[in-house]
Amino acid sequence: MKSVSVLTLLIPLAAGCASLPAPTEQLASSEAAVRGAREVGAASVPQASLELRLAEEGIAKAKAAMAEDDNEKAERLLRRAQADAELALSMARETKARNEAAQVMGQVSQLRGQMK
Repeated sequence: MKSVSVLTLLIPLAAGCASLPAPTEQLASSEAAVRGAREVGAASVPQASLELRLAEEGIAKAKAAMAEDDNEKAERLLRRAQADAELALSMARETKARNEAAQVMGQVSQLRGQMK
């Protein structure tokens, strides 16, 4: 009777330790976010390049965690990597917009100077 009650306790415990499925969709999303950041030139913006590098490192660590079947850790790393890549993308876009605005303001100043 004791062995039956021990088994009754161990079966739910074993089921609770079952591995989560590999976060392949999150991996694809994170990699897509990194590609997007690269495409807008995040690697050439100092602040954005740091975030981009962190995202790439996070993806590499997540792949290693997935290889070790630690999918919970991989999921967490991939979510962080995606956030880092999205931040890099935003920073690159902001820098591009600021540079374009500065260029336009320079042209406006030049035109004003010509009108005088």
